[in-house]
Amino acid sequence: MAGLIIKPRSRIFHGHDWVYSSEVKKAFGNPEPGTVVTLKDFKDRPLGSAIYNPESQIVARRISRRIQKLDLDLFIRRITRAQEYRESLGYTKEQPYRVVWSESDGLPGVVIDRYGDSAVIQTLTLAMDRQKQIIAQAATDVLGVTSVIERNDNGIRKAEGMEESVGMLMGEAPGPVEVDDGTGIRFNVDLLGGQKTGLYLDQFGSYDAVAQHAKGRRVLDCFTNQGGFALHCSRAGATSVEAVDISEAAISATQGNANLNSLEIEASTENVFGYLKALIAQEKKYDLIILDPPSFTKAKSKINEAMRGYKEIHLRALKLLTPGGLMATFCCSHHVSWREFRNSVLSASVDAKKTLRQREIYTQRSDHPINATIPETEYLKGYLFEVTPSF
Repeated sequence: MAGLIIKPRSRIFHGHDWVYSSEVKKAFGNPEPGTVVTLKDFKDRPLGSAIYNPESQIVARRISRRIQKLDLDLFIRRITRAQEYRESLGYTKEQPYRVVWSESDGLPGVVIDRYGDSAVIQTLTLAMDRQKQIIAQAATDVLGVTSVIERNDNGIRKAEGMEESVGMLMGEAPGPVEVDDGTGIRFNVDLLGGQKTGLYLDQFGSYDAVAQHAKGRRVLDCFTNQGGFALHCSRAGATSVEAVDISEAAISATQGNANLNSLEIEASTENVFGYLKALIAQEKKYDLIILDPPSFTKAKSKINEAMRGYKEIHLRALKLLTPGGLMATFCCSHHVSWREFRNSVLSASVDAKKTLRQREIYTQRSDHPINATIPETEYLKGYLFEVTPSF
């Protein structure tokens, strides 16, 4: 089998499963893009097998510490193990959940989300993309779903040299699907056209946690997407709930979900940065502001620019909060560390002349497990801060 010899002190020797191009000492056997290769250290000792793509900065992603083929048996075993873990956490087909989360489930670049009798798959690495029909078959065999949708409209694929693609892999296209998030809040989901694989499942644990603080408060939900935070806050007894997003489709979905749940929400299509600035000029005030923006950076080289964006949005939100007001803020980029994200809030609080009390910390839901030696699998970070009186 063709393979790669890895340089000393590379991250794979510290438990990570990625090999960057700068960490390859040499290749042997003429490895082909999208195939499985063997990995060896600089003393010719085996390190396992990996999927290979020289077009990507991450040239190899380890799939096993043994020699391993990408075949139906492998995918059935890995998806079965992942499904059993979710079942042990209490997830059932009655609510949407993530069945497979990439490296955390031993399938680099593979995401499988379940929505009742449908599975939605993303294959974000070249080798896995070439096996997507086999992955769909394995998902059908293990989960018993009747349709499998491909949602490969993710920009990450460009780094692997792949085109975007959306369509059916198994079964017939489902119409709009109505799902319960596990707390009684229902969503109408377009699995072929909604965000990501339909909904932001990683935030499902945070919606209700933040809403516990909404009763009797005036709430502003920024970057609302399909209204997750807004719906929960309205049900929790908020005095008023305003939901804002730049996408007309997202606002239409939010209003539809509010109607579905018989909840009162004022939803409007706005650029959040400009909208917050206008609200400051109007001297509007809120008691709870939620900031859940899309990733401000997809690359490590853009972190400084992203941090300026986070600081600015925190500064504008803090200016709109009443004394005792709360700000729930989230970052979904693995390139931004917890410390960097928190510091953007603290820097903004200094400029806003606000004293903050840190109340809560949030992370991705448990169906998005974190591999302790692969920090990129932990990407969602969130804080709840309270504006306190200055001393």
